[in-house]
Amino acid sequence: MSDVKAVTDATFQDEVIGSDVPVMVDFWAPWCGPCNILTPVVDEIAREMAGKVKVVKVNVDESQGVASQYSIMSIPTLMFFKGGQRVGQIVGAQPKKVIVDNLTKLL
Repeated sequence: MSDVKAVTDATFQDEVIGSDVPVMVDFWAPWCGPCNILTPVVDEIAREMAGKVKVVKVNVDESQGVASQYSIMSIPTLMFFKGGQRVGQIVGAQPKKVIVDNLTKLL
């Protein structure tokens, strides 16, 4: 998980909103089966797109403020930010190609 940074309520503003590169936020929880299936895909994308895109994870159990702010109702939810603005999201475990296509549009 070295390329994917854990972000909390306290660090979300700096890490995501203040980022100078597009950010993909993975809203997840350790008990979520589909989240755990998606984790290796997210890690792989983070490695492959390092330097172009920042990939972070938000544990919805530990960071309920951010989860509530963005109305996260089901997980996994991948949310895409560019220039501090939310520009897209994917709910549920999706194939890698779908995720990469969403990220490529932000570059």
